[in-house]
Amino acid sequence: MTRYEALANAMAAEIRSGSLAVGARMPSLRQLIVQHGVSQSTVFRAYYLLEEWGLIRAQERSGYYVARGAAVSGERMPGPARTLADSAKVDISELVFSVLEAAKHPGVVPLGSAFPSPLLFPLPRLAKSLAQSARLISPWSTVVDLPPGNEALRQQIALRYLGMGLSQSMDEIVVTNGALEALNLCLMAVTRPGDVVAVESPGFYAALQAIERLDLRAVEIPVDPLTGLDLDALAQALDRHPIRACWFMTNYQNPTGATLSLEKKKALVELLAQRDVPLIEDDIYGELHFQADYPLPAIAFDKKGLVMHCCSFSKTLAPGYRIGWAAAGGFTDKVQRLKLMTTLSASIPEQAGIADYLQHGGYDKHLRKLRAALRAQRDAMDAQRGAGCRPAFAGRCRQAVISCGSNSPTRSTRWNCTGWRSNRVSASRRGQFSR
Repeated sequence: MTRYEALANAMAAEIRSGSLAVGARMPSLRQLIVQHGVSQSTVFRAYYLLEEWGLIRAQERSGYYVARGAAVSGERMPGPARTLADSAKVDISELVFSVLEAAKHPGVVPLGSAFPSPLLFPLPRLAKSLAQSARLISPWSTVVDLPPGNEALRQQIALRYLGMGLSQSMDEIVVTNGALEALNLCLMAVTRPGDVVAVESPGFYAALQAIERLDLRAVEIPVDPLTGLDLDALAQALDRHPIRACWFMTNYQNPTGATLSLEKKKALVELLAQRDVPLIEDDIYGELHFQADYPLPAIAFDKKGLVMHCCSFSKTLAPGYRIGWAAAGGFTDKVQRLKLMTTLSASIPEQAGIADYLQHGGYDKHLRKLRAALRAQRDAMDAQRGAGCRPAFAGRCRQAVISCGSNSPTRSTRWNCTGWRSNRVSASRRGQFSR
């Protein structure tokens, strides 16, 4: 355990025991440095971790305070039953379609589906990159940029991995039509009809839709809102079922918001490596972290090429462009061929446009602004959440909830099952929320 994790755990214990009451101001930076003999960076990272756990919240120019949700954070939420279910067929699509239909209305913040507000993205600047790259695009790109995809874009994606401290070969990156296609292609690459796939419970609806469409069977692995995936339950399931693949979110799991610790990510990869079971890692929200650094994905611990890391720019830059990728490891050739056999190629002009933006458009600066906006929206929801939103949920699931936030000029007036039903208000009142 690192020093900042030890410090965070010590303060978390004080909060959960009631020694630090809800609303109490947390010790200052200087106090903690002197008391524990640690650096300023260690204290900051400890506070970021506590904030991620939903135990504290920052107030501008004031410091950190014990969050309201912390009053119940010490009590374990009712966990999923540890008795392992049999693998089962999946039938969920009708329910999903009804939720997605509700998300189409501009006047509703779609909390039932993780669609960010389009107003949060630098679309005019991205359009300039698209126009610039379109003027310079070679006629041969229609052939050259077939899977694995645009070379300049794959180089830029490889550099993003390098920024995380990971050496990812661009030759193992396959550009796709969004992360969802990347996830589906990876699943197709390692399964056949009738195979068993381990999924999270609760989990992302699209994983169940993919299993349903491919005529696979699902076995549920419990996810705890605080600690994430239950590795003991996974080990039991691997012993009991002929699991051919796992589809998990290790960072900001949907819908719980849980992030696996580095130790658990490493243990997960090692557990699956012992049985040669591939891991399809959905890391769509990794760039939306509120901490100092990107939380390392499980692929960082992969030594056998069994982890397929899937991501996209849909939640961070350009939702409508539908550009994603799979770092497919030992399954790269299979994924690339499946891409060619199904949808042939992601949009070639849009691949070139995003590559230009990543190189010249200030993507990291945009991400800092995006995270700040999402954080402000989360804090506004925390402050004015409706009676129907339980404090326990808000305290533990904050990272998952904010990714759905809207920056539209609306005021929330009523809670319903799909989000906040909104009324138009003047621009001067944007961002004000009421029940």
